[in-house]
Amino acid sequence: MAITYHRVPHFRTPERFAEHLAELAPSMPFDFQVLSAAENSPLAAPIQVGRFTVGNRWCIHPMEGWDAEDDGRPSEHVVRRWRHFGDSGAKLIWGGEAFAVRRDGRANPHQLYYSPANVEPMRHLLGGLVTAHTERFGSSATDNLLVGLQLTHSGRFCRPNRHDKPEPRIAYHHPVLDVKFGIDPNDDSVVLSDDEIKRLIDEYIVAASMARDIGFHFVDVKHCHGYLGHELLSASTRHGPYGGSLENRTRFLREIVEGIRAECPELMIGVRLSVFDAPPFRPDPAQTGGGKFGPGIPHEFPIPYPGFGCRADNPMEIDLSEPIRLLQMMRDELKIELVNLTAGSPYYNPHVQRPACYPPSDGYQPPEDPLVGCLRQIEAVRQVKEAVPGLPLVGTAYTYFQEYLPNVAQAVVREGWVDFVGVGRLVLSYWDLPADVLEGKPLETNRICRTFSDCTTGPRNGLISGCFPLDHYYKNAPEGGRLKDIKKQLRETLQ
Repeated sequence: MAITYHRVPHFRTPERFAEHLAELAPSMPFDFQVLSAAENSPLAAPIQVGRFTVGNRWCIHPMEGWDAEDDGRPSEHVVRRWRHFGDSGAKLIWGGEAFAVRRDGRANPHQLYYSPANVEPMRHLLGGLVTAHTERFGSSATDNLLVGLQLTHSGRFCRPNRHDKPEPRIAYHHPVLDVKFGIDPNDDSVVLSDDEIKRLIDEYIVAASMARDIGFHFVDVKHCHGYLGHELLSASTRHGPYGGSLENRTRFLREIVEGIRAECPELMIGVRLSVFDAPPFRPDPAQTGGGKFGPGIPHEFPIPYPGFGCRADNPMEIDLSEPIRLLQMMRDELKIELVNLTAGSPYYNPHVQRPACYPPSDGYQPPEDPLVGCLRQIEAVRQVKEAVPGLPLVGTAYTYFQEYLPNVAQAVVREGWVDFVGVGRLVLSYWDLPADVLEGKPLETNRICRTFSDCTTGPRNGLISGCFPLDHYYKNAPEGGRLKDIKKQLRETLQ
């Protein structure tokens, strides 16, 4: 049976929405009055991160860019997006978008990546963001603006040459993900060797040095969403120094951090971490048809299940014991300055990672009220905050709250559940929402992300990334018409 739930605009008033939230999570805070910065909003409060004072509690998440030039240089689309990050009013810009440390580590053929030829273009890209922030908020506004660069290798999800041609490099053979993504479980040529991982660590350090030289305040050593860093955290069946025990499974992170500290002692380090995971999901074939995917159901999985932040004997349940040990290590031993918590993967359980009304072209209907997915992440971050005090945390999964996002964001920061509220796909259509909230302006409801997932469907089919429904820049582009054709073909296929 298909899951039925009310979409967010149905509630019409904060009171009705708050009543629904209370039914789902009785302890969830909600502020009926959203304060401006002039009214001492908790979202406007500065916070110390390492040696830097960040000006407010809004964060722009890194996203997967699909519109750089073939050689990894920023295109005009990338430049426009980064300027919007500067216009947003957020004082923490977490990496802008994923930046591959080498060409063949890209998740798509149009992702930014490191090469000596791309250093100056990246400098200009960062400069455009900073200039936009100065023009919008004043000459001293950058004094408390913290900007980082997310460093990544896509691992299992490498597609460096064609969007429809995977070229995976994996940490280990996964009993479910190999099958789902067409990897031969007997093909060990796709498994990264220990020596390859060591060379890759050196490339992270080189990319971090570039980030320091061109003016980023920190780098993010990405460990989320099923990419290589995240996959290594679950590599309990891998032999050698990078698998087995938690000490070994965190060695990749620790050696990158140690190398960056030695080479770039003035550069701060953050980590974006999928703090829990779940098995991959697929559309229920019994309910697929009529132009729609069926609701998501989990693939069959073995026990014990190789995952991070989920129970080995029941991976549908969260287990934060190892993630909390890792985060304590980050705080106490690695001296990581800030952590951005997310969950799951957009490739195999998107309803866990980014709750939405509508599935992307390779997805499934949500198997639950998407608000449940939002609340699940918020509660996990609250538990981490309690268990690992003193480590600045960014929270995720706020976009689906839509017009009530400011009410929820202000409440969780006020209650100390999280330090920063992060937004990602929302800023593709409404990049200056944080500024509007802090300035006490009414929200522009016609720009609020309604989670149509076109920003995923487009790139998964080889198009540029952006908000096609709400941003006329993309809606009126040739890719906008092609996206409509792709979605029409998909509906016909599902009839």
